[in-house]
Amino acid sequence: MKKFIYLILFVFAAMMPVSLVSCSESDEENTEFNDWQSRNDAYFKSVYIQAKQAIAGGDASWKIIRSYSKNDTTSNINDYIVVKVLSEGSGTQKPLFTDSVQIHYRGNLMPSESYPAGLQFDSSWSGEYNANTMTPYKGTVNTFVAGFSTALQQMHDGDRWKVYIPYSLAYDSKEQTSVPAYSTLVFDLTLVKSWKKRI
Repeated sequence: MKKFIYLILFVFAAMMPVSLVSCSESDEENTEFNDWQSRNDAYFKSVYIQAKQAIAGGDASWKIIRSYSKNDTTSNINDYIVVKVLSEGSGTQKPLFTDSVQIHYRGNLMPSESYPAGLQFDSSWSGEYNANTMTPYKGTVNTFVAGFSTALQQMHDGDRWKVYIPYSLAYDSKEQTSVPAYSTLVFDLTLVKSWKKRI
């Protein structure tokens, strides 16, 4: 009888690691970022087409803006950012590349199965958007990724935009802390204030 019990325990112990490995592989398998580059290409292209159609239909709340760093003859859609104007400010001047800014921003990846609004990877505020209680982030236009700097140079003080940045104007093939390589970035961006750099 003892031999039989030992045999059962031995068989169970021998099978246990196999079972655990098998389960853990399927449990830990992450499909969130599978085929990420081509999915981001398709997503940005669809946003670009949506904006182009809206603009052609007379919707002035959409903009397609060529990156400041690209030649004005480019026809590559990945050399452009797409903007949806959420609200317009009362400012009259746009910041230059070397100007200082105060901004509110929240950055998300493209929508996915686990994150229908897109995984949030950074934000200058917590909770709901409330300009009266939020503390703006201070920086200079030229310290951000090309797509973000492009947007800022086209905004007026008080403007709030939703900005879609293709990965070629963001981190491209480089992975950041919580941003996979080849990620389209989607920002809720407000230019609170801008001013000239002191010399």
